[in-house]
Amino acid sequence: MLARILALVLKEFLALLKDKRGRIVLIAPPLIQMMIFGYAATFDLKNVPYAVYNEDRGTAARELLADFEGAATFSRVALLTHESEIAPLIDGRHALMVVHVSRNFSANLLAGRSGALQVIVDGRNSNTAMLAINDVRDIVERYNRAWLRDHGASQPPAHIETRAWFNPNLESRWFFLPGIVGIITLLVTMLVTAMSVAREREQGTFDQLLVTPMRPVELLIGKTLPGFIIGIGEASVIVLAAVFWFKVPLLGSLLTLYTGLLLFLLSGVGVGLMISSFAATQQQGLLGAFMFLVPAIILSGFATPIRNMPEVVQYITLIDPLRYFLVVLRGVFLEGMPFHLLIPQFWPMALIGTVALVIADWLFRHRMY
Repeated sequence: MLARILALVLKEFLALLKDKRGRIVLIAPPLIQMMIFGYAATFDLKNVPYAVYNEDRGTAARELLADFEGAATFSRVALLTHESEIAPLIDGRHALMVVHVSRNFSANLLAGRSGALQVIVDGRNSNTAMLAINDVRDIVERYNRAWLRDHGASQPPAHIETRAWFNPNLESRWFFLPGIVGIITLLVTMLVTAMSVAREREQGTFDQLLVTPMRPVELLIGKTLPGFIIGIGEASVIVLAAVFWFKVPLLGSLLTLYTGLLLFLLSGVGVGLMISSFAATQQQGLLGAFMFLVPAIILSGFATPIRNMPEVVQYITLIDPLRYFLVVLRGVFLEGMPFHLLIPQFWPMALIGTVALVIADWLFRHRMY
């Protein structure tokens, strides 16, 4: 009996290894997932772009700011001279935070009083904001210990006053729920479209399509529209739940939101149909969809900042439509970002969707004839 079982096991291994698709499934997905999780999925902050607004020219302020410049985590991108420069810097994502030293900081410390250090943080990514604040606290605590050792004081010399923009209470649901709109919409749309053409081939109805008077472009449109309709419906339900049940603020216009949604669905449906045109069975279509979905979610910046990823990986994220849609979602929900400021996110999704649909159309025609 053992010999028969071993023979069957050997036969299964040989069948699997001789099949080209089987070898790809065994080798490619694990390697891809390992590389993506190893490099892209990290909660460590390695590069925090910050700006300095220093109203105090005293020695104590310079020593504290020198600790920020010497920290490996922080990278100074601007030196501000007026309070009005803070908002454009945070709004445009040029800096994650602004360190504001008050006018009498050094004088207060030399007089034995506490000095205020204001840290203005971009709260759109609540996880990143909290990590940055923790790093700031570590720097200030080290500075306080050094000051107490050298000068002595009756109370901690420097204390932090934190202000988070766009998400004042750093509610994690305000950050995650808009992103869930994109993830679930992409998941459902990809599953619907990635198996549509493959289902026709597997069930033997693909040949019946060939004898209909419909042209290939008409068939492709017919396969595309269900994905659009289902995606819009799914996204609308999640948006309603986020706003009315979870009380996430929707500060922007619905026109801007649904423009981004339609362009995102264009790219998602295009990639799904491209996968479906490659696949010969529904199982292959499902596998192809998940091979795209997992890297797309990880590389989108949903949970980990893109700027923390290696530079090569950051370039790869440029072909991920979810990356752009997350910016649209969080910009519309939390900032009330107007339409014209999101055009740099709209056109890449339109380009990805157009290219994917063109490739899907070519594959569809090629497989038909």
